[in-house]
Amino acid sequence: MRDLRNDRMRRAGVREERLRATAGLRSSSTLSSWRGRSGRRYIVGVHPLNETELLDVIDAVILAVRRDRNGTGTVIDAAMAASEPAEHTRMRWLAKVQELGATELHIHRLAATDEDRRAIFEDLREDETQAS
Repeated sequence: MRDLRNDRMRRAGVREERLRATAGLRSSSTLSSWRGRSGRRYIVGVHPLNETELLDVIDAVILAVRRDRNGTGTVIDAAMAASEPAEHTRMRWLAKVQELGATELHIHRLAATDEDRRAIFEDLREDETQAS
């Protein structure tokens, strides 16, 4: 039975799954989670799409997200944040995702190593040609 459920989750693609544990909290919009193509779930902090937020992020996976009228999030693009931010590169990426309609940054900071971040980055990309 578990194999059937995991197979269904893999076919569903990358998607946001709101955290039920934070449903009643006033600040519930500051945390969310994403289900990767593998079926694994990643907790993210939700931040405004601005350069201050982006430049402060290190050692993380960043999702640029667009929300539709129903509040459903869609990943526009994903990036990995190194321990030493390259300001010009990040600003260029920010401009690109803004043009594509992104309205939020979803930041996953719980991966301990570059290898872990790379695996999460790959898992949260909808298709191989999308990433930057």
